[in-house]
Amino acid sequence: MTTTMQYRKLKTAMLMALTAVTILTTSCEKDDDDDYTNPPPALPASTILRASGDSLGIVATVNLFRGVLGDVLNTTPNQTSGRREVNWDGVPSTLTNNNLFPLDFFNLTDPAGANGRKRGLVYVNTGSPLRLDSSNFTELSATHADEFIPFTKKKTIVSANSTVSEIIFKVPGTDTSASVKGFGIIFSDVDDAASTSLEFFNGTKSLGVYKPLARTVAGGFSFLGVHFTVEKITKIKITAGSGVFAAGVKDISDGGNKDLVVYDDFLYSEPQKL
Repeated sequence: MTTTMQYRKLKTAMLMALTAVTILTTSCEKDDDDDYTNPPPALPASTILRASGDSLGIVATVNLFRGVLGDVLNTTPNQTSGRREVNWDGVPSTLTNNNLFPLDFFNLTDPAGANGRKRGLVYVNTGSPLRLDSSNFTELSATHADEFIPFTKKKTIVSANSTVSEIIFKVPGTDTSASVKGFGIIFSDVDDAASTSLEFFNGTKSLGVYKPLARTVAGGFSFLGVHFTVEKITKIKITAGSGVFAAGVKDISDGGNKDLVVYDDFLYSEPQKL
């Protein structure tokens, strides 16, 4: 649950926001046609922040979530509080605009290696390579130039031939399994909110599926952040859109029938040893 100070920040952020924002504490909600004989399990207590708009329109909510995760941005191993962030922009050009991005790029375990790569983030090998792109995917279609815009210039990432990616956490700089309490992500060009989601897991137990808001402006962003009061997050399933990037595949905004979505910044609390 948020603190009194966080609620004051929240009130200020809502007044400043230039876009649609929702801030919730979860409870079990039902539709009129739900099966009341076998109702779904209640979602675990959490703080959820959502925002949609241009970069200026979502930044107040992103900053609010940073405060929920931990005001200190950690850049070295051996931390016990605070938060981590990944924005992809420092990745070398040899791993950009191709399908070669390493699953463990941000979990370097070499003691002599750069601290910037020791952030405790690892992609799960699902059989689909990762594509880090600095061209807004214009090599596949020139119409993408104004759609898949990075939040922090100038790279975004997506699973190359799947709409689904999975991430797990390690104690930064080690191969020790870890968990986090909260995670946020910035999606780019969510036309249909039903197409995109985060599913959180504590071990094999699902903590629920959470969806962002659809974009409200052309080339806009959708921020989604979830912080759990008690539960630990050991894995996250990211579903980005309803179609994969390929030659000839058109986004909804181009008159196609697929919602193509990419994502940029990750924000998460300091990974802690399980």
